[in-house]
Amino acid sequence: MGRIIAIANQKGGVGKTTTASNLADGLVQKGKKVLKVDMDPQGNLTMSSGIETEINDRQDGLITLSEVMLEKMNNDRIPEKQEFIIKTGQADLIPADMSLSGVELALVNTMSREYVLKEILESIRNLYDYILVDCCPSLGMLTVNSLTAADSVIIPVQAEFLSLKGLELLVQTISRIKRQINKALEIEGILITMFNRQTILSRQIKEILENNYGCNIRIFQTLIPKSIKVAEAPIEGMSVLQYSPNNIVAHAYRGLTEEILNV
Repeated sequence: MGRIIAIANQKGGVGKTTTASNLADGLVQKGKKVLKVDMDPQGNLTMSSGIETEINDRQDGLITLSEVMLEKMNNDRIPEKQEFIIKTGQADLIPADMSLSGVELALVNTMSREYVLKEILESIRNLYDYILVDCCPSLGMLTVNSLTAADSVIIPVQAEFLSLKGLELLVQTISRIKRQINKALEIEGILITMFNRQTILSRQIKEILENNYGCNIRIFQTLIPKSIKVAEAPIEGMSVLQYSPNNIVAHAYRGLTEEILNV
């Protein structure tokens, strides 16, 4: 059975989508069969994979995650996998678009609302070694669904002071979901992103994380540095590993891949 890893932080701009994209390709390069799940209405993971979800630009017959979830919620039916899984040549993808925002509202009045994504992923779990879920920047029902479906969660944290402020709330939310809904959920680790070894601030943030969380939560040894290639790669519909394989960020995500494989 494939391992489901959610990549979550309610703060935006910390590298969730970059991590999902590059970790997926890193695992593919290690011979693993990987599925990416875009659980963010902004659809950044989808766009970063070179996929258009606008109605006029869609592949023939393609439906997005919102339509799959609504079908499960309204008719207790999961569409055939070929209707919503895109083969990209690297990791497969379940795409998302802005209509996923409406699903979050609909979930409020749905029976067993926390388990909708879990039931969808369980139906295809045996097809993959890893399923990576790119969560939206909130602690709403979409993120709760992601954490309910997951075996573990990676928490990207930008090497800046403000990124630390909401971390305790996220850890508490994960603990509550583990206690009440998903007893198997574990924190895979905290991943420090946009790290600059030359600045005192980055080193201070790393030290604070290690002192405050290191005893109970794994802090990944891999540090993801800043690079303009991170911003350039999605324009080409690629991960950094594809776009600039010798870049320092690509090397870092290969290191993270090794850490995940060695868990």
